[in-house]
Amino acid sequence: MAAGHPSQADCRRAVRGVLPPVGVVLAAVSGGPDSLALAAALAAEASSATDLRAGAVVVDHGLQEDSAAVAQRAAAACRTLGLAPVTVVAADATPRPGESLETAARRARYAAIEAVADELGDGEPVTVLLGHTRDDQAEQVLLGLARGSGARSLSGMPAARTVRTARGEVRLVRPFLTLPRATTLAACDAWGLDPWHDPHNTDRRHARVRARAALAELEGVLGPGLADGLVRTADLLRADADLLDALTAAARAALPGALDDGGVDAGTLAPLEPALRRRVLRVLLLEAGCPPGSLAVVHVDRVDALLVGWRGQGPADLPGGVRVARVDGRLHALAGPGAPPAPPGAV
Repeated sequence: MAAGHPSQADCRRAVRGVLPPVGVVLAAVSGGPDSLALAAALAAEASSATDLRAGAVVVDHGLQEDSAAVAQRAAAACRTLGLAPVTVVAADATPRPGESLETAARRARYAAIEAVADELGDGEPVTVLLGHTRDDQAEQVLLGLARGSGARSLSGMPAARTVRTARGEVRLVRPFLTLPRATTLAACDAWGLDPWHDPHNTDRRHARVRARAALAELEGVLGPGLADGLVRTADLLRADADLLDALTAAARAALPGALDDGGVDAGTLAPLEPALRRRVLRVLLLEAGCPPGSLAVVHVDRVDALLVGWRGQGPADLPGGVRVARVDGRLHALAGPGAPPAPPGAV
């Protein structure tokens, strides 16, 4: 497949840089311009690689009346490009308690993608390419800033990460994180592809859509380098967040017990440095059943106050129906669905 336009060359170069020498590589395709350009670039780059199987996985979230038709259309485009196998999979995007529709759709999408990759790999590592662009990364960081999030949230999406599955490992890679969305749009046009434009991407009820509009407005005021600046910020913070995550994991491993299993000693947690202590608390709260997409800094601060601002106050009510109280010098998750009874003396 020719790459006569600079946008095609940019897309192909980005994909070429992340392809493994052997194995299965799948493009995660929605039918939108980013994922279609990704599929076309993968097909072009894999056409001369004899030891690679290049396919695609299309997820139907069922969120719109014509979602099944959109998924089949995307799959047909991938097959026309020469990708095989091409798998269409349905995903249940029903939100869990305390979960937004966006979070539910993302959770369901990754679960479906990983399941398909796991089956196709049959124990061998599989690489899945995701079509997120530089603009997606900048919007992610902007949303984190608006929420007052910490370093991990502000570090944006990683260029690559590996997840363990039932049969092996799946490597998720984002080759387009340095490319603007305009490049994928131009590449689709140059390749003669007709992408689907998700109406959710213009629905201002979704936070990401509002962030996209705000970013465009801010770039008009502050200059066109804003998106690049946000992405650089994410890159710088990611190394910091990785170090803090490693320290958090070590601190959690050294801490006996769990909030919903005998509680944890407040005297051991309280002396930790605030940045580390709050991260350990977040891990404990996730273990106790707080939904990751709903657990915010304000919730962690409520539990932190039970450690360093203890005045005999009552339990902290948290997302997912989790309630944490301090009893006899220990933090406990109180009775609720799947939680143990409140210990004696709990308020």
